[in-house]
Amino acid sequence: MRIVILHQAVTEHSSLDERDVLMQVDAVSEALKSLGHEPTAIACDLNLSALRNTLKAMKPDAVFNLVESLDGSGRFLHLAPCLMEAMNTAFTGCPATALLTTSHKTMAKSVMAHAGLPTPAWIGPCPQDSSSHMKLEPQDSPGQWIIKSLWEHASAGLDETSIVTGRPCEVRSLVCERAPCLGGSAFAEAYIDGREFNLSLLQDGESAVVLPPAEILFEGYAEEKPRIVDYRAKWEEDSFEYNHTPRRFYFPTEDTALLETLRNLAIRCWHEFHLSGYARVDFRIDAQGQPWILEVNTNPCISPDAGFAAALNRAGISFESAVERILAAAFPTDSGPECKDRLPAAGKTEELPLDQILFEYEPGIEDIKQVRQLVSSTDFFYPAEVDVAVELIQERLDKGDKSGYYFVMARYRGQLIGYGSYGPIACTVSSYDLYWMAVNPKFQGLGLGRRILTEMENRIRLSGGTRIYIETSNRQQYESTRAFYERCGYRTESIIEDFYAPGDGRAIYGKVLPHEPQRATPGSDL
Repeated sequence: MRIVILHQAVTEHSSLDERDVLMQVDAVSEALKSLGHEPTAIACDLNLSALRNTLKAMKPDAVFNLVESLDGSGRFLHLAPCLMEAMNTAFTGCPATALLTTSHKTMAKSVMAHAGLPTPAWIGPCPQDSSSHMKLEPQDSPGQWIIKSLWEHASAGLDETSIVTGRPCEVRSLVCERAPCLGGSAFAEAYIDGREFNLSLLQDGESAVVLPPAEILFEGYAEEKPRIVDYRAKWEEDSFEYNHTPRRFYFPTEDTALLETLRNLAIRCWHEFHLSGYARVDFRIDAQGQPWILEVNTNPCISPDAGFAAALNRAGISFESAVERILAAAFPTDSGPECKDRLPAAGKTEELPLDQILFEYEPGIEDIKQVRQLVSSTDFFYPAEVDVAVELIQERLDKGDKSGYYFVMARYRGQLIGYGSYGPIACTVSSYDLYWMAVNPKFQGLGLGRRILTEMENRIRLSGGTRIYIETSNRQQYESTRAFYERCGYRTESIIEDFYAPGDGRAIYGKVLPHEPQRATPGSDL
């Protein structure tokens, strides 16, 4: 397809955050080329008539929208999507109304408050505008507040002096004083002194997948130094803040409930604001463990070094695959943009939509529960074996690569429908064990098992592996499993009678890996 990559015009006088869009253009362009498309980058400004004429002349199949501002102002970022909607031109990302609502930060907070989504109290905006008729009136008592730009993103204008203490009436005056230096409009938000999380979302077919949660760490910050991701932390590479705010994706078990809450809130934001393509939701967690939604970012930076790309990498999703999904979401289906995160209600799935199966390679905390449910649903494993399957997930979460356990997780509409686990065999040069593979009974017989196995084989081969060994039971119940391995090229290496229990022996299968990656073929497999 002929794809226009649309971005705001950048000059030598543009700020660091504005110039970053050119990195995004390069990354998206390379991804589109690798996918077989013909990308052309176009810069735009407030001359929408000229943009209209350009698009009419080029007649692109779709526009990849990377516009973050126009004429240096974030308040105009929804104008290009408005034009494309009027022209009936397909474009990526969220619709114009979602971009407008979320970019006006107090308007977004009003929507969240009305929907019962937790967002900190706020004052403003200043100057006052008619869109803030639902504003939250905090109690007139002293507190800590952080003054922010109403329209600008990328932490523009944010630094340590942005945090102030006072009564709302006093803070309101400070907001009005600082508004001219914050893009002309500002507001104050109750300051949440606590942990900070970013949750990225990616459309997957008709679903929104929440990518692995990231926490921003404030390393080496003095006690009196505010723990905020200000402009320096995001953009000034030589600053202390930039070099001491890494993100992490590994979390202790005690964060399980919190991360599940954050995921649910992120999905609720996706629904409430009618998002599409991709987005990011930013949170702060107070001392009592209460999450607060700071912002819904409907066009987050997708530069290779940004948080969204890091979340993709953590999930095992290539940048090209993400671009492909974002582009696919630009073409609406009859079912509309609403997320559907449930499996089919009942009965066997007759057809597996291959383009909606998402492979991930890092389990999350929620997979402790999902793997237990999945493995148990097959009715193949003893309770103790189910416990072992869950323990492997926990080991990976706790130790990462040092655990020696690697995973391929298959998700459909946000749910785990199959997975496999493998790892190198100690004291061997290039041999691997395949520890687990299970497929939701509703999705068995559709080729998913072969796809998961092929994916594991390819990843092992790319890691230098040459042989794979699988052990399974020789009980009658496992006859179909053994036949599946044999169809996939595995051969019996040994059988140990009565290994697991009287009448339950161990069958060991082996396979020498080919030098070239394999392709999964459809068939009536697991």
